[in-house]
Amino acid sequence: MSKKTEIIRYVIVGGCTTLVNVMMFAFMCKVLYIDVTISNFISVMIAILFAYITNKIFVFQAKCSNFKELLNEASKFIGARLLTMIIEVGGVFLLVNIIGQDELLGKLETQIIVLISNYLISKYLVFK
Repeated sequence: MSKKTEIIRYVIVGGCTTLVNVMMFAFMCKVLYIDVTISNFISVMIAILFAYITNKIFVFQAKCSNFKELLNEASKFIGARLLTMIIEVGGVFLLVNIIGQDELLGKLETQIIVLISNYLISKYLVFK
């Protein structure tokens, strides 16, 4: 697969992951009235699971020959996403609770940084 095709697939899957993340976040904040930070944490966890499956299958088309390889790959992916989750949760907290921005605007702004970081980590660390 060409690098251009991979990036296009990543952007599409990343967009879907962001959509899952933001929709869950908005639903929990606006419909269920769950605290912003708790809603953000839960929505990110759901998005991480969605992202692993879709990136593995559709973007990087990574194959594992045994369960140990799969576990190693999943651990790297989840660990990297937990790291970027800190950036996301901290960024949303800063933008919404400290600066006073709208919840969805703050969430979308952090998604740009997270999307780029996650691609680089997935490409060069997880699915290499």
